[in-house]
Amino acid sequence: MADAAFTCQRCGHCCQGEGGIVLTAKDRSRLATHLGLAEAEMLERYAERAGAKLRLRTGEDGYCVFFVHGTGCGVHPGRPDICRAWPYFRGNLVDEASWEMIQTDCPGVRKEAGHAAFVREGVSYLLENGLIHAPGPDVPHALVIGRDFDLSHPDTTEEG
Repeated sequence: MADAAFTCQRCGHCCQGEGGIVLTAKDRSRLATHLGLAEAEMLERYAERAGAKLRLRTGEDGYCVFFVHGTGCGVHPGRPDICRAWPYFRGNLVDEASWEMIQTDCPGVRKEAGHAAFVREGVSYLLENGLIHAPGPDVPHALVIGRDFDLSHPDTTEEG
């Protein structure tokens, strides 16, 4: 959509870097099913513990173990919620400066749309896709946005 505040370009930049792809219980089940593996086997092959959380491993190239150069996500239908939600993370929604910073690395974020449009689009997308989570030991903080927003009026944060 031409007026969209974000349209994925499948560049893979969000798939690069260790530690960010935290797996919720729902993610572990979905990914294991997608791969045709028992959850324990999927975790043994592709995940690692980081404190109290489980996260996907990265390959030697520094990208998510499931990223395929030139193609994108190799498990797209089974990908974790944190991947489904990008770039509509709490920080990018509540902080315009964070939204401005992601534009350096994410060519899909359309600056001309403005932060308010990004917020409206993002909150709608997160709600429609069931990607807003309550805080929990296995939940990425980026997906916990309820305390920052009046979800019935996504232009409104507690600060403004």
